[in-house]
Amino acid sequence: MISVKNLEKTFHTLRGDLHVLKGINQEIQKGEKVVIVGPSGSGKSTFLRCLNLLEMPTGGEVWFEGTQINAPGCDVDQLRRKMGMVFQHFNLFPHLSVLKNITLAPVTLKIKTQKEADDKAMQLLKRIGLEDKANAYPSQLSGGQQQRIAIVRALAMEPDVMLFDEPTSALDPEMVGEVLQVMKELAHEGMTMVVVTHEMNFAREVATRVLFMDEGQVLEEAKPDEFFTHPKNPRLQDFLSKVL
Repeated sequence: MISVKNLEKTFHTLRGDLHVLKGINQEIQKGEKVVIVGPSGSGKSTFLRCLNLLEMPTGGEVWFEGTQINAPGCDVDQLRRKMGMVFQHFNLFPHLSVLKNITLAPVTLKIKTQKEADDKAMQLLKRIGLEDKANAYPSQLSGGQQQRIAIVRALAMEPDVMLFDEPTSALDPEMVGEVLQVMKELAHEGMTMVVVTHEMNFAREVATRVLFMDEGQVLEEAKPDEFFTHPKNPRLQDFLSKVL
């Protein structure tokens, strides 16, 4: 479904070039739940953002559903419709109601009529227990509620894959669980997911595969059982000893 070949990313800064991704190769199959962990600054979020070209790779290839999306002339916007993205900060439009936040993209892109989009939005809100918040504004919601709305907004586009960039790291600890619960339900329903997170229990419970990144490379990948109980790479062993 997603194929990454020799992916490179360099940022040009005033202090010189910053080589963030160093030749990453990955195959993500339909239905997989790939969880990416690693220390801050290891390139996890940059890798995720390269998958839908929010960051443009400086080398290598990104393929999605048989199309090389970083090739010249590729209609990236068309492909992004099939890739839902949930950010660390909820990025809801503060001047729009919850319902309008969810229906804006499907209606603007003429994927659904307003009525179809409203019906779908209410169905999704009901599913996460927030249908009574349809006419509320983001400022009236808790962080956990806002993040659940952000997930629903991505789902309203009926994507083939969902990308999550540290979706719980800006939340108070007591709100983390309600967001992870929505993500777990999505996983159980078979959604293809790529998740950057510090939530090791989530990785253990939900992932089909866990990747450990450090200094722009994938140093180890394995099924959760093996990853957490028999880590091979010394850097991963050190990392897990500090976070578990």
